[in-house]
Amino acid sequence: MKPSINFIYFSFSKKMEKHSITMMRVSLAIVYVWFGALKIFGMSPAGDLVEKTVYWFKPEIFIPILGICEVIIGLGLLIKRFIPFTIVLLLMHMAVTFFPVFILKTICFDVFPYCPTLVGQYIIKNLILISGALVIAGKYNEKYYAERNSKLVVK
Repeated sequence: MKPSINFIYFSFSKKMEKHSITMMRVSLAIVYVWFGALKIFGMSPAGDLVEKTVYWFKPEIFIPILGICEVIIGLGLLIKRFIPFTIVLLLMHMAVTFFPVFILKTICFDVFPYCPTLVGQYIIKNLILISGALVIAGKYNEKYYAERNSKLVVK
């Protein structure tokens, strides 16, 4: 008997139900650590954008500090007990990443608001990072930590 596409899909879906949020958490951590490290070492292609957006700070100081913050967010995603704090930092960081859309419209759009440049697309893709953070927040909620703490107390 030939397995149906639904059988194959639902088998895959069952495995993803178990592992997908962990995969999302690790993926976000990799992105944050990687992009943050690029800023720390002065190799980020976003450096120019940051410099033009946050023009009131010296870029040689601000960009590496921003990179350190991004690395901290990435590492915080890997340590489950820090996730609530980390998600708040991540969402604040993501809110700030949209500033260029309003401050530097000509860099972000060929025609505002529906024809983004490559820089604009780079910023818009942050909606996926925000969605991923919200999915993670949905799993690592008050119930999760209450159950986790009760297991630690019992042992």
